[in-house]
Amino acid sequence: MGSHGFSNHNNGQQQRLGITEPISLGGPTEYDVIKTRELEKHLQDAGLYENQDEAVSREEVLGRLDQIVKIWVKTISRGKGLNEELVQEANAKIFTFGSYRLGVHGPGADIDILCVGPRYASRDEDFFGELHKMLSEMTEVTELHPVPDAHVPVMRLKLNGVSIDLLYAKLSLWVIPENLDISQESILQNADEQTVRSLNGCRVTDQVLRLVPNIQENFRTTLKCMKFWAKHRGVYSNVTGFLGGINWALLVALICQLFPNAVPNMLVSRFFRVYTKWRWPNPVMLCGIEEGSLGLQVWDPRRHPKDRSHLMPIITPAYPCMNSSYNVSSSTLRIIMKEFQRGNEICEAMEANKADWDTLFEPHPFFEAYKNYLQIDISAENADDLRKWKGWVESRLRHLTLKIERHTYDMLQCHPHPGDFPDKSRPYHCSYFMGLQRKQGVPLSGAQKFDIRPTVEEFKHSVNMYTLWKPGMDVHVSHVKRDSIPSFVFPGAVRPSHPSKVTWHSKRSSELSTFGHAHAEESEEGKVFVLGGNGDRKRKVGEDSVDTLRSSKSLASLSPCSREVDEDGNPDSIGSCWYEKCDDSEMNGSGEEQGEKPDLEDGEKVAIEKIKCGPCDSLAQHVFSEEPDELTPPLLTEMPPP
Repeated sequence: MGSHGFSNHNNGQQQRLGITEPISLGGPTEYDVIKTRELEKHLQDAGLYENQDEAVSREEVLGRLDQIVKIWVKTISRGKGLNEELVQEANAKIFTFGSYRLGVHGPGADIDILCVGPRYASRDEDFFGELHKMLSEMTEVTELHPVPDAHVPVMRLKLNGVSIDLLYAKLSLWVIPENLDISQESILQNADEQTVRSLNGCRVTDQVLRLVPNIQENFRTTLKCMKFWAKHRGVYSNVTGFLGGINWALLVALICQLFPNAVPNMLVSRFFRVYTKWRWPNPVMLCGIEEGSLGLQVWDPRRHPKDRSHLMPIITPAYPCMNSSYNVSSSTLRIIMKEFQRGNEICEAMEANKADWDTLFEPHPFFEAYKNYLQIDISAENADDLRKWKGWVESRLRHLTLKIERHTYDMLQCHPHPGDFPDKSRPYHCSYFMGLQRKQGVPLSGAQKFDIRPTVEEFKHSVNMYTLWKPGMDVHVSHVKRDSIPSFVFPGAVRPSHPSKVTWHSKRSSELSTFGHAHAEESEEGKVFVLGGNGDRKRKVGEDSVDTLRSSKSLASLSPCSREVDEDGNPDSIGSCWYEKCDDSEMNGSGEEQGEKPDLEDGEKVAIEKIKCGPCDSLAQHVFSEEPDELTPPLLTEMPPP
């Protein structure tokens, strides 16, 4: 799909796509064009684009799956005794969504697909029953794994080697037309919650494509860049409390709305500049929240207490509007904001020719960043059991983070690694890791013991309540030092003999030390009493992360984690409000030599800083720093009152 809205001119004015005026209509300089070409080459060299043969293979798989679901629906219509006319008209239709529909998928990525069926084709009996049976008998189908109890029920499979996540939506129609338009609100009439959630993926994706300018040229490249960056920096994972694909798409989409004529180099820089200053929990929204006519619940913290606990709301643009990032916790929000700050500093350094794209995409040195870690080991009897067990345990890891935060009154902070690490020496086994650190800025005299044994035991108990549990499905939680991290987590299963190469953080720390700006709290250490799930008592020295990237402007003054709002009325953060538009003359600068980057545009910086509070702020004022009621824990032993 091409660009929308901004290519159309109305009396010389570009059409506004979002709820705000653009911050800048300025286009690229020669420098921006050059840096964008460098970025595109970097992404190409990183293997983020599939070749033509892979693209054709995906199209063929989609055609084959369409044939399969059409045969399936005719089979069940006959089995239910429908008349011959309905049998002949029986139809099902598939729609793609997610990264494939947005055009930002890479080689080997799965395809998110929605199957839409008629009112007589049930989810449990027909989709997870008859269709699953049909697929299991096909030699072209492998790794078939139904997950009917998920929040959004899904059937995972590989068809001719292409990974597919297949969702199902049962509509109230007797016949599904080939020209079905699922963007219409009426499609949700009489739909159950699971169908609404399943339809939401397609409806949100299509709405994003409608609301973003310059899809092909700018949005897709920028989104590929941000996803690549997030994976390298360890903040790409919805299930562990970071951000997933749709979250990053919505964040990038808003930046494209605010800077409609910017090229990817500019959009990446503005992404970090804007979100470093964002005043969470002010929501990110691409369009206004509509109540709709069907009475479905939409995100609104004024009405729904559970919505008030959301720390980083990123709202989907299709009815019913929902918060796509409800998994974010105070710990993961802190980590995300720290990474935004790092990205902003590097983009500013790139403009001064002191950094490059390689610097931005440096992998996060997770196993060098902390002295204390939790290691969660899981195992099963066979590959199929391990796949199911992993999916369940991963969905519960976020709750372990939340409970540790709650039990320690946020004094012990967690950094979950979004990936898992298989141990090749032990079949059907893998491990997850969480970095642990005492909250930064706590005076040394305030250090205390943390006994997290009850929290770990509570987590293990909840994990072992898995309804599909089988003998051999085990989970073990232990506390390990940095120098005791198992070697299988490192590339080639070889522990590095010395820290990784010089990174942006180490260079920045050296610069700050030279100028006397090193932060004392980064070297603070206090006794932290951490206990593993096996009951062994281990006394540790707690520390702040060595990866606490700081500039002379402390991130603490920008981070929303403290939930403090400025009282002096001087906005140092921005939210999804009404921005002041700047003249193009303020945006473009003048007189710079070709290929050289001018200083940051003063008008643009003023526009980012200024806020004309709109309807979004009135929502944000009702968002309080509460956690969901169901996570309320018992009081922590050995902890003084807060």
